[in-house]
Amino acid sequence: MLKILKLIGKLVVFFFVSSISIVIVYKFIPPPITPIMILRVFEGWFEGKNVGINKQWVPYDNISKNVFRAVVSAEDARFMFHKGFDWDAIEAARRYNQAKKGRKLRGASTISMQTAKNAFLWHGRNYVRKALEAYFTVLIEFIWGKKRILEVYVNIIEFGEGIYGVQAASKHFFNKDSKDLTRREAALLAAVLPNPRRWSPIAPTPYIEKRVDFIQGRMNSVVIPK
Repeated sequence: MLKILKLIGKLVVFFFVSSISIVIVYKFIPPPITPIMILRVFEGWFEGKNVGINKQWVPYDNISKNVFRAVVSAEDARFMFHKGFDWDAIEAARRYNQAKKGRKLRGASTISMQTAKNAFLWHGRNYVRKALEAYFTVLIEFIWGKKRILEVYVNIIEFGEGIYGVQAASKHFFNKDSKDLTRREAALLAAVLPNPRRWSPIAPTPYIEKRVDFIQGRMNSVVIPK
């Protein structure tokens, strides 16, 4: 029993040391690959498709501010004003989901939470994954800060099959660099983020057009890192 407890203790120490270390490393270098990228490749293999990884890291200052305003408007308008968790949104989502049992659940993930999940974890709704997401959210808020979180977010987020990050998406969909994206183009990219393999920014549905209008209406009022 004592040996088992010692082993568990060593594993816990290893987890904390390794997780904190990788978060510190990613503060200074781009994440080379993420779990979701690997998962999509394997999914493609099982489906008989050759799914690659199209990504290109671009520093924060070389990306159009339209992009940051659009994703914050779409995903987390209070991004600059919380510490990783928007408790008001979480409570609102809880009440909505209780009232709408059996229907599609509403989430309340902040950009910080999404970045923690996309950079370090797998997708899913189980409690272990959610606990790890909360843990990594606290770490990146403390170690990275808002500017780095947003920089990593737009560089690794999925925009379509095999397309990751705003630069690859900008090139693929609009044939231009991310620094040259217009307000509408940035809003179109942000609008498809909830389901980028279902929706396309160059073939927007009426629902996506409504989201684009909503996002553009918010873009002037949201606050982003300088």
